[in-house]
Amino acid sequence: MLRGLDIRDMLIIDRLELMFQPGLNVLTGETGAGKSILLDSLGFVLGWRGRAELVRSGAAQGEVTAWFDLGPDHPAHRVLEEAGLPGGEELILRRINTAEGRKTAWINDRRASGEVLREVSETLVELHGQHDDRGLLNPRGHMAVLDEFAGHGAKQASVRAAWRALRAAEAAYAAAVAEQAALAEEEEFLRHAAAEIGKLAPEAGEEVVLDTKRRMMQAADRVREDIANAQTALGAQGAEGPMLDALRWLDGAAEATEGALDGPLEALGRAMDALAEAEAGVGSVLDALSFDASDLEATEERLFALRALARKHEVLPDELAALGAEYDAKLQALDGGVGATAALEKALVDARAAYRAAAEGLTASRRKAAGKLDKAMGRELAPLKMERAVFTTEIAEATAGPEGVDAVSFTVATNPGAPSGPLAKIASGGELSRFLLALKVCLSGTGTSRCMIFDEIDRGVGGATADAVGRRLAELADGGQVLVVTHSPQVAALGQHHWRVEKQVKKGMTLSTVVPLAEAERVDELARMLSGDTVTDEARAAARALLS
Repeated sequence: MLRGLDIRDMLIIDRLELMFQPGLNVLTGETGAGKSILLDSLGFVLGWRGRAELVRSGAAQGEVTAWFDLGPDHPAHRVLEEAGLPGGEELILRRINTAEGRKTAWINDRRASGEVLREVSETLVELHGQHDDRGLLNPRGHMAVLDEFAGHGAKQASVRAAWRALRAAEAAYAAAVAEQAALAEEEEFLRHAAAEIGKLAPEAGEEVVLDTKRRMMQAADRVREDIANAQTALGAQGAEGPMLDALRWLDGAAEATEGALDGPLEALGRAMDALAEAEAGVGSVLDALSFDASDLEATEERLFALRALARKHEVLPDELAALGAEYDAKLQALDGGVGATAALEKALVDARAAYRAAAEGLTASRRKAAGKLDKAMGRELAPLKMERAVFTTEIAEATAGPEGVDAVSFTVATNPGAPSGPLAKIASGGELSRFLLALKVCLSGTGTSRCMIFDEIDRGVGGATADAVGRRLAELADGGQVLVVTHSPQVAALGQHHWRVEKQVKKGMTLSTVVPLAEAERVDELARMLSGDTVTDEARAAARALLS
């Protein structure tokens, strides 16, 4: 519910604060007094597109603040949560427009984009008038109206979920088919390359091992003789023999020296151990250098084969094993792809069937609801002096989508025997207003949480018709909130709260203001609306009769 509106330096308003109430709120005033400026200012703070120049002449900036009470289940809470904005029982919107045209918005004292502001405002306020392109004149909105009337929330959610599942199944199947086609195009290459790599069976790190072995075998002939000579020099025919002799001689003389040779004997023992270790190591190297000439040939053959295959596939030799595994995996996917694609195709068929069932169920419910809406509209149009008009909800087949497979449109025939057609082409401005009002009354039981604003929706009607319009507006306001800008005294008299918009000239400047009216003041305002500039006693009596 809209609780208040604070306007500063907008058009011909310098400072204005309004406090609105539940029920039917009425704004009246002479033509040009500034009623449309109020709606322009409200539309500005709600993020709607409107006039380009809004800042009052001479002011640096204009500012509008609106605050709303939100129930615990109000849809605005979801929008605020998704946008990461603070919520609560009270929602405060503030928007500034500088003289240079820069606009800045806040929601609950947090900066907000125009997109988020408009998304929030769509949950807060509905604005309707004779040229309402957000409602009846826009065929794209007719389906939403019918679904709201029928309470199709759960069915719509089911269709949307089925549509998302269908699109996902289509994408998965298309991707699998495309992958199979791509694999099929390179099947011959894959099979040849996988077989070639598999036959060679490369291992990671194998090239380094083979290259080292090859270089060692190539150098073996050159160094083998030197290593063999070194082994001889270390053995019994070389250093080992004299060292053993020295050890034997010293050991025999040790007792006579009373320990003086203990140190040399220990050192000689350590030298003998080191000599044995060196001789064993040299022997191992010599054994390693012993190879058959065919070993070198086989090593070189495999090393060159690895390198040639790596160059062919433009990878490093160490990457051949992984490449082979990749080719094998693709072949497995190709060989097993028929089964996988068949499973995805079945899932797609099932998803189509599920969507079709959900969409057909929604279509059937829409057709049933369309008949109920047409009858309800017929009942509401009669008191609005349009008892001869025929309102029809037409449902045609449309391209499948998240909202189903239906195209919904409202058509009317305003006179017996006249052809029916789209509302925008058949109904006049006044007739369109009454169609809209009747439709809103039909939707009044659907639990809308938005404040509804009607801008001169009663233009072109008077007398009993205007009274019927007012009573339906009052019915819409029961348990909610409706704001009406009106020139009709019959409508104004039914308001629970009444404001008069006035234009004044102060210090040579024209300013607009809004005055709340007490009971006596309401009598004078209704009398003015009935009689014009000169308010007569008869007009006051008629005004009192309307109020009673």
